[in-house]
Amino acid sequence: MAGAELTTMIMVYDSITGKALVQQRVKSWQGISFPGGHVEPGESFVDCAVREVKEETGLDIQNLKSCGVIHWCNSENNDRYLVFLYKTSDYSGTVLPETDEGKVFWMAIEDLKKLKSENSFEKYLPMFLDEKHSEAFGLWNDSDPWDIEYK
Repeated sequence: MAGAELTTMIMVYDSITGKALVQQRVKSWQGISFPGGHVEPGESFVDCAVREVKEETGLDIQNLKSCGVIHWCNSENNDRYLVFLYKTSDYSGTVLPETDEGKVFWMAIEDLKKLKSENSFEKYLPMFLDEKHSEAFGLWNDSDPWDIEYK
């Protein structure tokens, strides 16, 4: 039977400055990214998002808005990898400058759009910024890149 890996990714943004909180990830999926991570057993997607942002940035978030899901299917064994996407501008606390995941800092959304990150993070921005997508889907295997198509 095929398996499924469930994760979250969260865009915390400041609507006054036009900046979003990002990480320069040094562990898995290295490069610029929004905070997020794996859903733990017995945990809801929203609770995972809140926990991951707290762990990786120091901020407390609330009033999350769903931005859809990025969904990959392995073309060789049918394993699934799903990333549930959220955004919020409702946060409090002090940003940690760095965690074991990497450096944490604010970056202008316009600069994010021009980014060419080693993990292709810029391909996922339309899910957060355009309200016309509910899913991005792609096939992958060990030799093919993780390309996506918006639905």
